[in-house]
Amino acid sequence: MKISESSARRGSGYFRRKEFLRAVACWMLAAQLAGLPFASAADDKPAPKQAAASAASDPVLKAMQAEITRASAELGKTEQPPYYLSYTVYDLDFLFLVGAYGSLMTDAVAQRRFADVNMRVGLPELDNTHGQSRPSGVNSGSLPLGNDQEAIARVLWELTDREYKRAVPSLLNVRTNTAVRAEEEDKSPDFSKEKPQTHIGEVEATAPFDRAAWEGEIKRLSGMFRKYPEVYNATVVIQVQRSNSRMVSSEGSAIVSPSTSTRLIMEAQTRAEDGMDLLRVETFQAPAASGLPSEAELTGKIEKMAADLSALRKAPLAEPYDGPAILSGRAAAVFFHEVLGHRLEGHRQRDEEEGQTFTKKIGQEVLPKFLSVSDDPTIREIAGTKLAGSYDFDNEGEPAQRVEVIKDGVLKNFLMSRMPIKNFEQSNGHGRNQPGRMPTGRQGNLIVTSTQTVPEAEMRQKLIDEVKKQGKPYGLYFDDIQGGFTLTTRALPQAFQVLPVLVYKVYADGRPDELVRGVDIVGTPLAALTRIVTTGDQLRVFNGVCGAESGQVPVAAVAPSMLFSEMEVQKRAHEHERPPLLPAPGFEDSGAAKDAHTKAEVKP
Repeated sequence: MKISESSARRGSGYFRRKEFLRAVACWMLAAQLAGLPFASAADDKPAPKQAAASAASDPVLKAMQAEITRASAELGKTEQPPYYLSYTVYDLDFLFLVGAYGSLMTDAVAQRRFADVNMRVGLPELDNTHGQSRPSGVNSGSLPLGNDQEAIARVLWELTDREYKRAVPSLLNVRTNTAVRAEEEDKSPDFSKEKPQTHIGEVEATAPFDRAAWEGEIKRLSGMFRKYPEVYNATVVIQVQRSNSRMVSSEGSAIVSPSTSTRLIMEAQTRAEDGMDLLRVETFQAPAASGLPSEAELTGKIEKMAADLSALRKAPLAEPYDGPAILSGRAAAVFFHEVLGHRLEGHRQRDEEEGQTFTKKIGQEVLPKFLSVSDDPTIREIAGTKLAGSYDFDNEGEPAQRVEVIKDGVLKNFLMSRMPIKNFEQSNGHGRNQPGRMPTGRQGNLIVTSTQTVPEAEMRQKLIDEVKKQGKPYGLYFDDIQGGFTLTTRALPQAFQVLPVLVYKVYADGRPDELVRGVDIVGTPLAALTRIVTTGDQLRVFNGVCGAESGQVPVAAVAPSMLFSEMEVQKRAHEHERPPLLPAPGFEDSGAAKDAHTKAEVKP
C-alpha cells in the first residue's frame, strides 16, 4: 500500500512475487481519479418523493433496475442461485489541459461509461468470494453512452451471464479448499446483512468552466518555468471532472452519487550532479475552478518550487541517522496513513496472510494517551483545504460514517466493509474500491488529533532540547513529503518507508539549519508509534490516491506536526545519469551553461 503525490508516470510497478503484489503503488491525486467513483459533493439529501421522481426520470437507472429484477428472477431458478447481485454504473466526463513551458501539450475531453456486476453465490456464511477467491465476485465492462435502455440492458445481461459462470465454479473451489485446509481462526461470514439504502444525490450548482481563460492561465503558469535553466521537466495540469455513480442491488438499494471536481497540479524536476532526480509537486483541488488559488498565488508557488529545486541541487547528501526528529503536519499525516491506517483496515484482521499487528489489541493502548485517531469521510474541509477522501456512500451502498478507531491512545474499532470480522459484524461505511475491484475496508479521511500540544513556533526549540538531552549533534526536521508506502503481510518485514522532499539538519550548537537530500524515513510500526513526544497545535492536510487490494481510491490524511524522540533514516536509492550536457535554450552564455560545458568535458 502506498500513498503519493508523485506523477502517474512515476508510479511504482508491480512486484513479481505474490506478496509484493499487495503493496500496490499509489499515484498523484489528479492523474488517477478518472476511474474513482462515489465521491459525492452533494450535501443536501432530497426527500423520498423527490428521490423517487428523480429515479423515475433516469433512463439508465431504470434500465439497471429492470435488468437486475429480471436477472435475479431467472438465475433464482438455477441449481445454484445467487443470494446477492448488484450493478454499479459509472459515468465520467472529464477535461484535461496540460501545459509545458508556455504551450499546451494536451487539450482533451473524454466521456466514459462502464459497469461493475457484483455477484455472490452460496450463503453469506460461505460464498464464492471467500479468501483468495474474492476477485470472482466482480465482472466489469464498458456500457453504451446515451439513454438507450435496451442497449444498456443488453450489455448488463452479457456481463451478468459472464459473472455467474465465474462465480459458480469459484464457489465449488472454495468449498473444496475449506474442507481440506486447516480450520481458519476467524470463522466470520463472508458478507454482512445491512439495511437497503435509497439516495438520489444532486450535483451542486457551480460556475461554468471557462476553458479559454484556463488555457491562457495554464500557458502563463507553465511558461514561468522557462526562467529556470536547471528545471529540466515542468508541467502544469488542470483536470475538470463530472462523474455520476449509480448503484442498484437485489436487496433493494438504489443510490445515485454525482460529483464534480477540479484539480490543478504543478510539477517540476531537476537533477543533481550525482544523478539524483529531485521533484517538487504542488496540488490543489476544489469542487469548481473558481475555488482554486489565484494566478498570483500560483505564481508564488512556482517561484518557491524553483527555489527549492535549486537549493536541493546544491544540498549535501544526508547520512543514515537515528535520533530526534520533527515531522511537519503533512509528513506526520503520511506517516500515520502508512504506519497505522492500513493496519486498521478491517479485512487485514481476518486475512491470515496479513501481519495482523492490531487484531487482538482492542481495548489496549497502542498510541500515547494524548493521541486520538478517527476516519471521517463525512468531513469535506479542514483548515481551509478540501479533503480528497470525502464521500456520502461507500462503494457497497453503505452510508459514510465517522469511525473513532483510537481514543486517548486506546484501540476501539476498525474500518469495516461488508466483510465481517470477529466481534465486528457490520459495515461502518468504509467499503471502497476502484471500478473492476471488490470493495474492502479502506481509509477515507484519516484524522489525528492531540491533547498535548505546543505552539508551532516552539516545536523547533523542543527538538533542540531533545537533541541536547540525548547528546546528539543535530536533529532532523522533515518539512515536506512526497509520499510513502508500507508492507503488511507476514511473508515480508512489517516495515514502512516515508519519502521526504525537504529535510533540514537542526544543530544543537546554534549553527543555521542545513538542507540535505537523499534520505528516507524507515522503521517498524509498533516501535515508531511509541516514540511520539508531543505535537504542534495546527492540523495540516495531505491529499493523495492510495492503492491496495481494492485498487486506487482518493484519500486524505490530517495531522499536526510531531516530535519523535527517535526516528531512523536511510540513504535513498537513485539513478546516476548526468544532468543535461547541453545548456537550456536561451542560456548558452549564462553561468549555468558554462558550468554544464565544463562538466561535459570531464571524462567518466
